[in-house]
Amino acid sequence: MLDERVVVITQAKHFVGPSTAAVLAGYGATVVCHQGEPGPGVTLAESSEPEELIDEVLAAHGRIDALISNDAYPAVRAPVEESEPDEMRRALEALIAWPYRLIGRAVPAMKTAGSGKIVMVTSAAPLRGLANYSMYATARGGGNAMVKSLSLELAPFNIQINAIAPNYIENPTYFPPELLANEKAMAKMLGNIPAKRLGRPEEVAETIAFFASDKCGFVTGHVVPIAGGWA
Repeated sequence: MLDERVVVITQAKHFVGPSTAAVLAGYGATVVCHQGEPGPGVTLAESSEPEELIDEVLAAHGRIDALISNDAYPAVRAPVEESEPDEMRRALEALIAWPYRLIGRAVPAMKTAGSGKIVMVTSAAPLRGLANYSMYATARGGGNAMVKSLSLELAPFNIQINAIAPNYIENPTYFPPELLANEKAMAKMLGNIPAKRLGRPEEVAETIAFFASDKCGFVTGHVVPIAGGWA
């Protein structure tokens, strides 16, 4: 499904990055990870700035067929009157400005190639809202809005961009092992999820694989919640 495709994954050791790298490599892609761990079909990029990262991949491989913006940032809990402006700025920088710069650098090469896939891994939080997590939900909502606008801009160039909006997915970034081992916390969480279980990161990765493949040529601008019915 992804044979000979060059796929870039940001922050690949966080959020759903490890499972996504493994699944995409399993489908035959050449996976270049910003951070992460090397493995079969997976190499690492050294650059940390978004523009430098894209330039490094293009220099090494000559193209980018799919870009997975798997950007993570802590979901800081704070009532609005206690929220720190600097914390909000950091959230916006990490979840909006950084991926926007990344996409802006990758798009010219995709336009030249006549095709491209972009997948933003955002969150289901802004689809319902989360009390006391307004900074995080606001920043994630900006990512979802970015996808909507850029889909209209990029569709004439055969570039599709979609967002995966997860919640309640097993991953060490937002649901670390110590939380999963807390029976009281788990019971409360499962009470909020219609599916009555946490999602598996592989379930998110398989959806990303579809959006990164040639099977997704006429789907763009969508924000797809993967949250067991929560959103």
